[in-house]
Amino acid sequence: MPPPSFSFSQQTWKRLKKNKGAIAGLVIIAAAVFLTVFGYLVAPDGSPNADLQTVEIQAKKPGYSQLFLKIPDKKNSGVGWFSRLLNGKPDDYRYLPINSYTIKNDTLTVNKYVDEDTAVIQYYSIDLLTHHRSGQLLSQNIVTKKFWFGTDKFGRDILSRLIIGTRVSLAVGLIAVLISLTLGIILGALAGYYRGRMDEMIMWLVNVTWSIPTLLLVFAITMALGKGFWQIFIAVGLTMWVSVARLIRGQVMTLKELEYVQAARALGLSDGRIIVRHILPNILGPVMVIAASNFATAIIIEAGLSFLGIGVQPPQPSWGLMIKENYNFIITHNPMLALVPGFAIMLLVLAFNMLGNGLRDAVDVRDAG
Repeated sequence: MPPPSFSFSQQTWKRLKKNKGAIAGLVIIAAAVFLTVFGYLVAPDGSPNADLQTVEIQAKKPGYSQLFLKIPDKKNSGVGWFSRLLNGKPDDYRYLPINSYTIKNDTLTVNKYVDEDTAVIQYYSIDLLTHHRSGQLLSQNIVTKKFWFGTDKFGRDILSRLIIGTRVSLAVGLIAVLISLTLGIILGALAGYYRGRMDEMIMWLVNVTWSIPTLLLVFAITMALGKGFWQIFIAVGLTMWVSVARLIRGQVMTLKELEYVQAARALGLSDGRIIVRHILPNILGPVMVIAASNFATAIIIEAGLSFLGIGVQPPQPSWGLMIKENYNFIITHNPMLALVPGFAIMLLVLAFNMLGNGLRDAVDVRDAG
């Protein structure tokens, strides 16, 4: 009985599973995708942009715990589940940091936390706090919150902003890769298939674009389009297509001389059909590898632009912006506020690089055995 035959994708996956580094990178990327989709549901601070500020507890170290009095906020209205999934939900309470509290009759007396050495006594009606359900005061209105990664200079939860910031990093990588692949595949295929004047024009454009430092080119595009969330995606994508175009051009030049392409021409198939149906499917392996590499590059560029202030704008969380907001704590008492988002960038970029290396080995049929 002959051994079962596997398709190219099945063989690629079989070889990829043997690469522990690539699988580890894939697991990290899968976790990042989960946080991108469900971040507002799992983050301790599920408010829009994780922007719940408590200035009294600014720049606290990882593991800091604080007692809070939850004061009902009548300004907030109901938010649907899908809207909360996309944009978060304004908190129904205002959080007042306190050191201690006492209950006497229908009055709650609290020592409001101001700083390490200062507290202010304040009084609250228990009926107003609990909507006339005073028996639920301790369980619902007085809570202890732990900030696992500390708080930033505005008193916001670093962990929550780190989780929500994952969305920006993955989104900029995805959109930038889609733009770069679209432009690179079209121009590279045209240059490699038609050669001649078409090839000369496209390669001149590639060389000119490649001669400009990437960061300066992104600066110019960002300044032309304006600062913002979507503009940074387009700017990064428009600077990464040249490597894709050169790769596709070389692959198409090789494949178009093979017998099956010559046979397709002899049968009278159009150039467009030959390129789309017979050449491009056979170069998906190298495209997947360079897509993973470009994904990592896009994350680094976005973080750098946000750090310089021309990327994602506050209060929207971005890992690069978080480093910018907290980098001066590195030389003071709390360096982890800036190091934590830096570690997150490093981990996600490393995951894409490990996956790209694994894909490179898996799609190389010479390594099959």
